[in-house]
Amino acid sequence: MAPVTPEAPAPVLVVCAHGTRDPRGRETVTELVRAVAARLPEVDVREAYVDVHGPEVADVVAGIPPAGGGGPAGVVVPLLLAAGFHVRVDLAEAVAGRPDVVVTGALGPDDRLVDVVRDRLAAADAPRDAAVVLAPAGSSDERAQADSADVARRLGERLGVPVRLAYAAGPRPPVACGVTAARIEGAPRVVVASYLLAPGFFQRRLESCGAEVVTGPLLPDDRVVDVVLDRYRAATRT
Repeated sequence: MAPVTPEAPAPVLVVCAHGTRDPRGRETVTELVRAVAARLPEVDVREAYVDVHGPEVADVVAGIPPAGGGGPAGVVVPLLLAAGFHVRVDLAEAVAGRPDVVVTGALGPDDRLVDVVRDRLAAADAPRDAAVVLAPAGSSDERAQADSADVARRLGERLGVPVRLAYAAGPRPPVACGVTAARIEGAPRVVVASYLLAPGFFQRRLESCGAEVVTGPLLPDDRVVDVVLDRYRAATRT
């Protein structure tokens, strides 16, 4: 009787967020990682960060055991909404010495995330006559800006109204200017739709921009968990 070959373990999943000094934001991300792990009981799910604090993603990647078979030993899923510098440079560098560890695309654009933003607007009881400003964190990477513009377009299609794009930081226009521009164009009220994952510095900046309504961040929401799982599963099928 031939010996039974033990099945190779599933690739390690590294959920990598940006990082924040805000304790509520850190706990929100940790809860997301726990929710992902609960949905993947057979997978070693690890938490990592690309900036601000640890555990640093390069160190987490270095701790992944080498692959025993033909598939990847690990998969890094960026907990980031657009593919900017952190995804294209920082995470690429973190796995440069590990060809058996792959980095997936960012979480967005994704229609499920657009639906979360729409639901946050509904939950905030945003006035129907208000102008809508979508506010992501912002990135100097033009491809990330294009991702954000795509989300604004998709949100506008769902709401049936134009959606203006402005940023919490980085590229122009800043969110306060987006609010002012909407008022100059005649909007009686302005609602800012947060396109951020968790509470923190950028969310507080949105809340002080002068809009009548500012929605909460995307997390917690099971649809964000679903996107993380899909990114991981797609990477492990290749």
